[in-house]
Amino acid sequence: MRVLIAGASGLIGRELSRQLAAAGHTPVRLVRREALGKNEVRWDPAAHALDANVLDTVDAVVNLSGASLARLPWTAGYRQEILTSRLSATRTITDALARAATPPTVLLNGSAVGVYGDRPGEILTETSAAGTDFLADVVTQWEAAAVLAPEPTRVVLLRTGLVLAKGGALKPVLPLAKLGLAGPLGGGNQHWAWVSLHDEAAAIVHLLTSALSGPVNLVGPTPATSNDIIHGLATALHRPFVLPVPKQILTLLLQDAARQLLLADQRVSARKLLDDGFEFFHRTPATAIAWMLRQP
Repeated sequence: MRVLIAGASGLIGRELSRQLAAAGHTPVRLVRREALGKNEVRWDPAAHALDANVLDTVDAVVNLSGASLARLPWTAGYRQEILTSRLSATRTITDALARAATPPTVLLNGSAVGVYGDRPGEILTETSAAGTDFLADVVTQWEAAAVLAPEPTRVVLLRTGLVLAKGGALKPVLPLAKLGLAGPLGGGNQHWAWVSLHDEAAAIVHLLTSALSGPVNLVGPTPATSNDIIHGLATALHRPFVLPVPKQILTLLLQDAARQLLLADQRVSARKLLDDGFEFFHRTPATAIAWMLRQP
C-alpha cells in the first residue's frame, strides 16, 4: 500500500514510517516545504491547500498532524493553536478526499483519550460519553472534522493514550528519574492510559486493513496508575521513587495541563482493538519502559 502520512516527522510518524517500510508498504510524507522525491507531497494546512490528485495515487491516509500537548504552559494563544492545528489539518484532508476522483479506502485520523476527561471509578470504552474540559472539547471537534470524509472512505479515530517513548510525554520525567528525583504525582493513584510507541505504530498498521471504523482506543491492555508507570521507570533505572509532587503544586505550575494530562483518572479499555485480533508486543508498562530505555 501507498500510505500518505500527515505528521510523518513526529514521534509516532517516524516509527509508523519505519514499520510501514518494514512491512513492504510505501510511506508518503506530507511536508510544508518543497517536496523532495516522489514519496513527498507538499501541502499547506493553514491555507487548506492539498492537491486532490494526490489522493488518487495512495491507498490510505494517516493524519497525525497537530500541535504538541506536551509543550507547556498552555497559554491562551497555545490553546488556540492546539485546536486550530488539528482542525486545519483534518479539514484540509477531508476536503481533498471529497474532491478526489478515486479517494483512498481509509482515513486513520489522530485522536486522544483526552476525549473522556477525568473519570475516576469508570472503565472507559469507545461508547463512553465525552468529558467537558478543554481537551475533551478539542478532541470532540477534531473527531467531528474527520468523520466528514466522504464515502466510501472508512474513517478510524485513533484515540491514543500516553505514548511511552523517550521523546514522548515522559520526556521531562526521564532526567528527573535518572537523578533519583522521581516520585508520586498528585498522589499517583490516577489511572494513566498508556501505550508503547512500538504498539501505537503497530496498531495503526493493523487498522489499515481492519474492518473497524469510528473511535478505537489505542492503549495498552493492562491498566496502570501514574505510580505504576513512574515507579516502573525509576526501578528500571535503579533509582529511588521517593519525592512526591503534591497536586496543589502541579496545578499551580501547570494549571489545566496538570489537571487534564497528569491528574486525570482514565482507565481506558483496549478491548475493541484486542477483539479485532491485534496482538500487543508490550502488554505491561514495565516491558514498554524496558524497551523504551533500550532505544537510542
